[in-house]
Amino acid sequence: MELNTIPQRLRIWFKSLHFGRSSVDTRYALVEACLIGILSALAALWLKKGIGWLGGWRIQAAHQFGAWLVLPAVGLSFSLLAGWILQKFSPAAAGGGIPQVKAALARYPILLSLRVAVVKAIGTTLILGAGLTLGRRAPTVHIGAALAAQLSSWIPTSPEHRRQMIAAGAAAGLAAGFNTPIAGVLFVVEELMRDVSDLTLETAIVASFTGAVVSRLLDSADLNIPASLLDARSGSFSAPEIPFYLFLGALAGILGALFNRSMMFSLWVNRRSNLSLAWRIGIVGLLSGAIIAFLPPFFQDNSGLREFLVYGGLSWQNIAIAFVAHFFLTILAYSSGAPGGLFAPALVMGSALGYLVGDLAGWLSGINSESTYALAGMGAFFTAVGRVPVTAIVIVFEITADFNIVLPLMVTCAIAYIVAESISRGSIYEHLLKTSGIQLKQQETPRNDFLNKLTAADVMQSQVETLSSDLTLDETMLAVSRSHHRGFPVIEEGKLVGIITQSDLASLSQRSPQTLLKEIMTMRPITVKPDTSLSDVLYLLNRYQLSRLPVTEGSKLVGIITRTDIIRSEVNQLNQGTQRAFKPSPSYVAYQTRSPSVGKGRILLPIANPQTAPALMKIAAAIARYHQYELECLQIIKVPKHIFPSEAYVNTQESRKLLHRVERLGRQWNIPVHTQIRVAQDRAEAILEAIAKQQINILLMGWKGNTATPGAIFGDLVDTIIHRAPCDLILVKLGSSLNAYPNDLNQSATWLIPMAGGPNAQRAIELLPGLASLYSRIHSPKLWLCQVYSPATSALDCSLLEYSTDYLRNNLSLPVMPIAVRSRSVSDAVIRLAGEEKCSVVMLGASREGLLQHAIHGNIPEAIANKVESTTIIVRSAY
Repeated sequence: MELNTIPQRLRIWFKSLHFGRSSVDTRYALVEACLIGILSALAALWLKKGIGWLGGWRIQAAHQFGAWLVLPAVGLSFSLLAGWILQKFSPAAAGGGIPQVKAALARYPILLSLRVAVVKAIGTTLILGAGLTLGRRAPTVHIGAALAAQLSSWIPTSPEHRRQMIAAGAAAGLAAGFNTPIAGVLFVVEELMRDVSDLTLETAIVASFTGAVVSRLLDSADLNIPASLLDARSGSFSAPEIPFYLFLGALAGILGALFNRSMMFSLWVNRRSNLSLAWRIGIVGLLSGAIIAFLPPFFQDNSGLREFLVYGGLSWQNIAIAFVAHFFLTILAYSSGAPGGLFAPALVMGSALGYLVGDLAGWLSGINSESTYALAGMGAFFTAVGRVPVTAIVIVFEITADFNIVLPLMVTCAIAYIVAESISRGSIYEHLLKTSGIQLKQQETPRNDFLNKLTAADVMQSQVETLSSDLTLDETMLAVSRSHHRGFPVIEEGKLVGIITQSDLASLSQRSPQTLLKEIMTMRPITVKPDTSLSDVLYLLNRYQLSRLPVTEGSKLVGIITRTDIIRSEVNQLNQGTQRAFKPSPSYVAYQTRSPSVGKGRILLPIANPQTAPALMKIAAAIARYHQYELECLQIIKVPKHIFPSEAYVNTQESRKLLHRVERLGRQWNIPVHTQIRVAQDRAEAILEAIAKQQINILLMGWKGNTATPGAIFGDLVDTIIHRAPCDLILVKLGSSLNAYPNDLNQSATWLIPMAGGPNAQRAIELLPGLASLYSRIHSPKLWLCQVYSPATSALDCSLLEYSTDYLRNNLSLPVMPIAVRSRSVSDAVIRLAGEEKCSVVMLGASREGLLQHAIHGNIPEAIANKVESTTIIVRSAY
């Protein structure tokens, strides 16, 4: 029995609040960074061994059966297979990976996951094993970032820490690939994030160091630089050589800029082709294999070729040919979308260029130091391509561990950077992002920047109602009943020792009234420090479904912060104009059909989920038929914010099929049905545009019943519509039971309609005849009109209940039963009644202001929708 409970206890502990107390702690982030470094090193080992085995097999087969046959065949088959795997399982794993990581760190919605990492590793192994002239270090960076993102989703990690973890994964990937931990950190700071905050540096350093150490232990990082070159130590730097180093830097800058422009042109050609990703990569593999087959034999082994280029074991003529071949083959391979990087190709091309200039310098000046020129050329060409001079200098220095090389590197890298920027501004990665519609700006401010700038101390309530741990249960209940708060920190000798909420007390009815509060409270609650950012506070509230967090200094309680405090803070920020909201481009109508306009009004039905669409169509059609309205059905295809809707390429085939089903239903019910497909950056804005354009009277939308959006009531989309839609709004959360509306319409059904007064309740009653018209059985459904009163109310005012009952009885041939209920909680009373009567529908009316107030009292609509099996319908009037 004990053995069976141990795994269970471990799972409970893993999911426990222990992680909540640690997930915004820097020490916790450092442990996670260490684990990321280990995983990145293992990924680097996989790539090295896999590529080495496939490459060795390819060369052996070429020697045995002929290079002219084997190399093109292997290049085609392996590349085609890699492209198919990418296209089938994870298109996000295509390309080098650095642009994707850079965009993800800039908070663009770029997919990073375990699937991306695995597909990237398999695709890179196949591509480089096929002989394409690419490197495996950039894929290692991408894999490290993807593994970090996946790990952060498995282990509770705040959103801001998750971003730091992705950066740490990228640093670990570069460090593991080159065995250069310092360069890994600098590359994140210089190119990927441009952030030197404490947490960024700390996590990047830990992950990079761990990745490099484990990589060295596993021998998974090398650039095939021979020991003879590294041991030459010929890094003398004399004044007569300065002109040659300046010339090398300028030449590297020119050729690096040319390389970038040629890459963008080749990418443009590839994107204009109608070939799939698999065939683009496959054809490139075929061409690369064919070209290499007719080059000298040392071209057949990428590792051997790079060793020749770095070591200089070729004549200057062969080095020049190798440079040109490497130059164009790399452009050809990378622009196809093949998973491979530019780090290693740029370094080896730079070394070849350095040897050529070194030979020239030796011939003119008599100073023979070709190896120093080769190393300086590596840094210069890498700088010209990636525009990261500091990273380039440190990579070469860490590889050689030779201080004598630093001055030549600094001279050549600086000149290469200046010349390359003069010809074409921006790194290859920035240009690649621009072609995808992503233009990063240093001054760009995140939408939720205020959450990172404000802290718990800025918005917390300093005056906190607390309870003593020595109170009895009776005394606690009395104290809670006198307060309007729902949660209370528990204090013992001036220190926070626990927390108790109304929901906790509701489950203690069987306890003795003399039970002490210390025995029933939640011990060691999650707390935050005063300097904790609102972003982390909101993460903890959402992750652990909390409504409040105590703010402590040590064990001393200094305040409390709730969701309401954060909402109020956000409203203040918006009112003060300190946060600029993103203004999406107008949506674009990609497809539409129109029917004769013969109705008295129009209902708009946005369709997002094919599974719930048939039920929502029935409900909308019922209202439209009863009120003689037209039905406008809308499908929205969302595109990223960096792509203009009118210029986006979208596939509307599946959306059209769904809309055709709506049109058939309209013909069956004799209802005019219009359809349209809009391409939009923001769904809410697209719906509001459709409302204004088509003069909509009623908007009917599906709702999943809950939201994962921190601080939202129904979610960003529905909250925006509630506030801004000028028409009537009907939200429908479909029930899970078999008798939930509109599943079985041939049975006797019961509907529960809580009454709260106001125009929304009246509008809900007016919509009842249309909604109930779907039932075929006479006197179905039976309507329960319910009004909930507080237990403290002495005289019940039932005038609203009586008026609504009379109205429905006069306008509907359905049984109407009024009922008055006393309860401390509206949601609890409604949930209990809906369960006892096995209701098919719970119908609520709520105003714009009322909906926001529900959040303060525990989000009543969400509580009801989640705890009843019946369909929940919420009506908000236009008035």
